[in-house]
Amino acid sequence: MDKIHINGIKIYAYHGAIQEERVLGQYFITDLVLHTDLTAASKTDDLSATVHYGEVYNIVEEIVKGEPVSLLERLAGKINTELFDRYDKIIEIETTITKPNPPIDGNYDSVAITLHGKRETSWQ
Repeated sequence: MDKIHINGIKIYAYHGAIQEERVLGQYFITDLVLHTDLTAASKTDDLSATVHYGEVYNIVEEIVKGEPVSLLERLAGKINTELFDRYDKIIEIETTITKPNPPIDGNYDSVAITLHGKRETSWQ
């Protein structure tokens, strides 16, 4: 399966399970791997034969800047659901969301989750 990578989408937003996070806000970094078939796009040079990553960026930005959620898992789930709804060409998605500075004590670089989604197919 071919892949489109969109890395390092850095957006300031107000998500978190701790009230302080929802008041002060922080940066969230989103990385996406979109599994799709790029054969037609590679042969035709036609934008409609692929997933327009500029549009994907705008969708991610809208969701991350949108209504606050407590969990990174929920935020990634909202992104995956919206991308599957909008793009039939996407077969699987890996969404990683990183919090560079969560309010927890300790010595670490960041915390992150990766949510893997697979398009559900219905057989009739």
